[in-house]
Amino acid sequence: MQKRLPVLSLSSYGMGWSANRRITVVALVVAVLLAIAATVAWLSGSGNSHQDPDRAVPAPANSPSSSETAPKPTVGSGSVAKPPQIAEPVAYAKAAAQMLWSYDTRDTGRDQQLAGMRAWMTDESAYADWASVSGQVPDPVLWSRMADQDQHATAGITEGHYPSAFKAALADDPSAITKAYIYVVTVNGRQQIAWKKGGGGAEERAVTLAVQCRPDHDCALAAIAPSVTQ
Repeated sequence: MQKRLPVLSLSSYGMGWSANRRITVVALVVAVLLAIAATVAWLSGSGNSHQDPDRAVPAPANSPSSSETAPKPTVGSGSVAKPPQIAEPVAYAKAAAQMLWSYDTRDTGRDQQLAGMRAWMTDESAYADWASVSGQVPDPVLWSRMADQDQHATAGITEGHYPSAFKAALADDPSAITKAYIYVVTVNGRQQIAWKKGGGGAEERAVTLAVQCRPDHDCALAAIAPSVTQ
């Protein structure tokens, strides 16, 4: 879902969102944490593509999945990785990013993909922005076209870190985190995409995630957040 990416991936990080949509995400995630809204930079990098446009599935500017509810758990999660039992924010964010950048239409339906992703979310509705996560999944027609080409992707994680703005704000007011225990983490990695007849390619990826890690609890994903200063 990148302008320069001919092969569809599941990670656009809010590209195509309206200004109001982005403001909503900031209000939900960042304002609850710390007074760092002034440091938020609306970044949307697209990375370098190495895919074959002749076998491409075009990416939608806005996916209908962004406002839909999660599928029922009984649908199963196919090949989507299950959330790990991790209590450290950066480690959990790295695992979540790998999950978001991975999919396999050969054995996983769209509803299964959504159900698997939903399992990673916090169950605290006040902080969970499911739309920002489900919006990474293409609509049913595009998913079907991807499945026709056996399109699948895997991901490797390079590193994860707290953005400098988040660290600075936390240092200024350490107690602010104790309201929601939501941490802002930027993750970098590389996604490998493949499809029928040996087609494929790769690109560098980066995403900023809001991860909730309450004391004595495993972490959970709260949202795909706007990127903040590194």
